[in-house]
Amino acid sequence: MSKVDYALMYVTDDSIRDDNHFFAILEGALKGGATIIQLREKTSDTLAFYKRALRCKELCSNYEIPLLINDRLDIALAIDADGVHIGQSDMPYEVARRLLGNSKIIGLSVSNKEHAEQPNAQAADYIGISPIFSTNIKTTDLAKPLGILGLKEIRQIYKKPIVCIGGIHKDNTQEIIANGADGIAVVSAISKADNPEETSRELKNILCKTGTN
Repeated sequence: MSKVDYALMYVTDDSIRDDNHFFAILEGALKGGATIIQLREKTSDTLAFYKRALRCKELCSNYEIPLLINDRLDIALAIDADGVHIGQSDMPYEVARRLLGNSKIIGLSVSNKEHAEQPNAQAADYIGISPIFSTNIKTTDLAKPLGILGLKEIRQIYKKPIVCIGGIHKDNTQEIIANGADGIAVVSAISKADNPEETSRELKNILCKTGTN
């Protein structure tokens, strides 16, 4: 597998149901410097997810940016995505690896130090610390934010790339990278921005100045 740049991951916003708006934001993120995309569709049926994934794959391919699928290995296989991101209650890592093969990216969400110590996390290509800070995303399954202290603790035991998600914006990006993360993953910071392209560019510039590239 070629080296992957995890600096700026845009996780798509599944609350945006209008496809024109959805893909305008995605392209803005790509133009602005997103280095990897994660398609996350928690409420779509399989056909709608598949159709969006196909368009995402085409758009990401045009910009030569990897596309990951959140949770759904069937969708990832169907469109030949670059990989998947799975959670603690999703398909076991070893099954995902067997199905996808060694050339694909597999990321795993971790919410505490114990998760990061487990064999699944150690075998994954990267881990996503979730959440690093509190977030305004309305969901009931978010763990307690780990904060910078939690990031530092996990950095000590995890040698592969770490991507942080949750409550990230321009004002705390530098602190996250300075304390051991290899990248950030954002949803609303880009999807709710007045100008997604410019916001992505600003985040990417901060990341570059902080030393992720």
